[in-house]
Amino acid sequence: MIYLDNAATTITKPPQVGEAVLAAMGTMGNNARGTHGEALTAARTVYQARKKLASFFNCSRPDHVVFTANVTEAINLALFGLLRPGDHAVTTVLEHNSVLRPLYMLEEERGIRLDIAPADEAGDPDYETLEELAGDDAKLIICTHASNLTGNVVDIRRVSRIAHSAGALLAVDAAQTAGTRRIDMEELGIDILLFTGHKGLLGPQGTGGMCIREGVEIRPVKSGGTGIRSYSRKQPEELPARLEAGTLNGHGIAGLLAALDYITETGVDEIEAREKALTARFLNGIRDIPGIRVYGKMNGDHAAIVALNIGERDSGEIADILSEEYGIAVRAGAHCAPLMHQSLGTVKQGAVRFSFSWFTKEEEVDAAVSALREIAANL
Repeated sequence: MIYLDNAATTITKPPQVGEAVLAAMGTMGNNARGTHGEALTAARTVYQARKKLASFFNCSRPDHVVFTANVTEAINLALFGLLRPGDHAVTTVLEHNSVLRPLYMLEEERGIRLDIAPADEAGDPDYETLEELAGDDAKLIICTHASNLTGNVVDIRRVSRIAHSAGALLAVDAAQTAGTRRIDMEELGIDILLFTGHKGLLGPQGTGGMCIREGVEIRPVKSGGTGIRSYSRKQPEELPARLEAGTLNGHGIAGLLAALDYITETGVDEIEAREKALTARFLNGIRDIPGIRVYGKMNGDHAAIVALNIGERDSGEIADILSEEYGIAVRAGAHCAPLMHQSLGTVKQGAVRFSFSWFTKEEEVDAAVSALREIAANL
């Protein structure tokens, strides 16, 4: 199998990730629940992962790194913990349902005011409209760092200037960029960074979280055991316990820590350069194939994601052919990005998404190009 669905989850991980998870399964107790050796092993591992992530994303405090099961949970905790009835939130049509659905729920149940900025013809956010919508009363702007459909990378510095000029916080969904490009919260002006562990960070599924700038207050949405302040009726005020009710996925976090070590040793710049080279190789290869339409930018800042269609054929049909006849795994359909499909005019057809990773081989990219050429010729 040639696996080109890395935007959904990376399958090939550094060997030390699985080794770390396996070792943790037999040695790790429960973080913050005891002082015996196994509990301390868990506590040390979790703390080292917080420190590594804080350094990796330039978050000022390790205790402001909060672990969740995935980026979706992190987004929900941030949105429901920040937005009160009547607050004004702004987002874009590029967003995944992980952002859109919680916002819709808050709009319906809490009466927040929600504005959504459109995209231009290239699939980038309309920054001028975004600024107009934010006005001077927005509480929060939340946007993706890169579209999970087109791969277009958002100008976060520009969005940050818009948000802070409006007096708003900026939350960034880095599901498609964390681990594959440098993200400096201070430099980019990010107040809340939301990430998942199982994609570009090359970690296990069931890991993710958020990094919170000092001074940003997020109310707890969940409550329960934390291992501290057990006699209090309320969730502890201090981070990260305020937002981490219940047992953490310590085994997964051990794997994530190993993945972070691998990425740090390899170099984020090297990973980004390789992924860009693979994406350019693919785009150059399919450029002259008749009937293929690529969505989003062909050039410029681009994540390792390419969405396309062949003529008017259903995207699911093309994905099935790639899988069954060529052994190539891709993703077809709506990709949980309904507003982006509306913007692109692909609601009925969907799109075939190819996504690459550090471990993708050049010959696998070439095989995908060759398969598309044959499919287009036969159809």
